[in-house]
Amino acid sequence: MNATPSLPIKPEPASQQRSDGTLPDAIATYGLTKYYGDRAVVDSLDLRVPHGSVYGFLGRNGAGKSTAIKMLMGMVRPSHGRATLLGEEIDDIRPETRSRIAYLAEGHPLYRWMRIRDAVRFTRPFYPTWNDELLEQILKHFELPLGAKIRRLSNGQRAQVSLALAVAPDPELLVLDDPTLGLDTVVRRDFLESLIQIIHRQGRTILFSSHILGDVDRVADRIGILVDGALRVDCPTDHFKQTVRKVLLEFASTPPELAPCKGLVSGQQVANRLELIFAGFGDEQRQAVEALSPVSIDVVELNLEDAFIEYTRGTKRALPVFIQERSDAQTTSSQGAA
Repeated sequence: MNATPSLPIKPEPASQQRSDGTLPDAIATYGLTKYYGDRAVVDSLDLRVPHGSVYGFLGRNGAGKSTAIKMLMGMVRPSHGRATLLGEEIDDIRPETRSRIAYLAEGHPLYRWMRIRDAVRFTRPFYPTWNDELLEQILKHFELPLGAKIRRLSNGQRAQVSLALAVAPDPELLVLDDPTLGLDTVVRRDFLESLIQIIHRQGRTILFSSHILGDVDRVADRIGILVDGALRVDCPTDHFKQTVRKVLLEFASTPPELAPCKGLVSGQQVANRLELIFAGFGDEQRQAVEALSPVSIDVVELNLEDAFIEYTRGTKRALPVFIQERSDAQTTSSQGAA
């Protein structure tokens, strides 16, 4: 696998604006790495989350998403590398900057002996910009009375309380680790879309990890995908969906072998058919498959969930192709695996 292309390692200015007047990336990591024993759970992560974006942070179980988020939150120390949040080093972040960041942990941990009003009283002092009116609106929306005992709430209701507490500080940066865990389908969609609209409309930044790809597809304008701890995709959501294609080749008899081809992610034979996954399917790739003389060629567009599965799946996949949008030139590149 090619290593993720390195980016210049230099600190962002601590002020809220760069010298050119633009805001620094809300989240930036530089070679962020975490080893457990001999295994790199997060491997040389160079992540950029632009200010004001909604960034979906994806990967299969064990890919390193939660570990990366915990390093950003200062809960796990990296083995190597560094990171900044809102332009400040995570090791030296000021309390006033920390108060502009909200974090919702996986599993929605709450003190179950508390009532909702107790959780509010406990959380409010940590955030000088606490918005009681917004909190009340959200709790009312979910029909959650302040006097309700947390231990008597369902998993979905506890998730709703956690989400409300995360939004109430009106954070500039909101980091969510599987935020819709425990919510039923209707409530999950309603709340997540409302949450994104409220914060994104005000220029806030959201990083969220989720196993529910439909949620990501609806709300994220950019995605990053970790594969075995390394960032293999970092681009707009639509670009990823447009890039990954399934190509179905039908043959009259046993399919021939396909020679190594630029952008080929994986392939498998099913009877007299070849199913190929490409990251970028253009003239070069079409010529390669036409050279096999198939009876038919069908290029299938994929939704985000299908594209993610095909790109990251297990034994039948080849080493993944790195997908990234080059924002400086508004061009894209796909680099083949080694």
